[in-house]
Amino acid sequence: MSWENNVRKVVPYTPGEQPKTDNIIKLNTNECPYPPAPEVEKLLGSMKYEDFRLYPDPGASKLIDALSDYYKVPSDQIFVGVGSDDVLSMAFLTFFNSNKPILFPDITYSFYDVWADLYHIPYERCPLDENFRIVKEDYFKDNGGVIFPNPNAPTGVLEDVNMIEEIIAHNKDVVVIIDEAYIDFGGKSVLPLIDKYDNLLVVQTFSKSRAMAGMRIGFAFGSKKLIKYLNDAKFSFNSYTMNRPSLELGAASVRDDEYFKKTCHMIMETRRRVKCELKSLGFSFPDSQANFIFAKHENVSGQSLFCALKAAGIYVRHWNAPRIEDYLRISIGTDEQMDKLIAFLKDYLK
Repeated sequence: MSWENNVRKVVPYTPGEQPKTDNIIKLNTNECPYPPAPEVEKLLGSMKYEDFRLYPDPGASKLIDALSDYYKVPSDQIFVGVGSDDVLSMAFLTFFNSNKPILFPDITYSFYDVWADLYHIPYERCPLDENFRIVKEDYFKDNGGVIFPNPNAPTGVLEDVNMIEEIIAHNKDVVVIIDEAYIDFGGKSVLPLIDKYDNLLVVQTFSKSRAMAGMRIGFAFGSKKLIKYLNDAKFSFNSYTMNRPSLELGAASVRDDEYFKKTCHMIMETRRRVKCELKSLGFSFPDSQANFIFAKHENVSGQSLFCALKAAGIYVRHWNAPRIEDYLRISIGTDEQMDKLIAFLKDYLK
């Protein structure tokens, strides 16, 4: 008998390409185009090398206290992890353990089915409608849990809080996870609903709006009972998941609210302008409320545009997948980067 018979085999998630060359325009992984808050840089310069020999605080109290102060949520209703991917993976492991399928959209964050396969969780993809919107009635049936992003990825479509509450209200006997990685770019969070529904978990991240993708900081809000179950699973897995610099620098980022709001505003303004430019070039797209635009051209295939852009040193994201093969997900960069993108497209589409 081969040892391979006992290997857990999965098809892994494929992240956006991280080019190793210089002088490229990187618009393929939804990173913030601006640096982290000045407070982060200031603290980084004063950190003591000697401290790195010590284990970090397993309770992540400094970071959790900063999040608690900012979001006005008690610290025992907050969970942190190594990026929102770690938080979501731990939530899958902790909460999705019935023999009923969990539900999520057919076009969504492509890590969901990977985690489901990894943990042997049955799942069902619920088709978005022709406008890439969630059909709420699809989530009213018997299931083992519900998860979807809001705004959705890769479409950028934002769903109304009242509609989301309907889905939560129809699923009080399972955990509902709302993945709000992009909520800071024009959306309204469902965070206040955690006081009304003890089965709701709201997940956010420092990777997008707080410009700290490299530090890997994610967090979640929920009822005390949900957060306790998450921590029990975490401490059964790895007590020291958050490194010391992430805890310190994450807390510093939260304290610099003025810079946070300024950078979000700049990204939203650039997004608004680029939408107009793309429309004039024959592109169509859902009304994105994220830090990217999910666009297709009326005459040119997504694959052709993707290859042409990459050859010019402009990286965007493309999926050869049903319903979206002609779309490109274009992250919002600086105004200078987006001007170069538009200039290339104007020349290419002549």
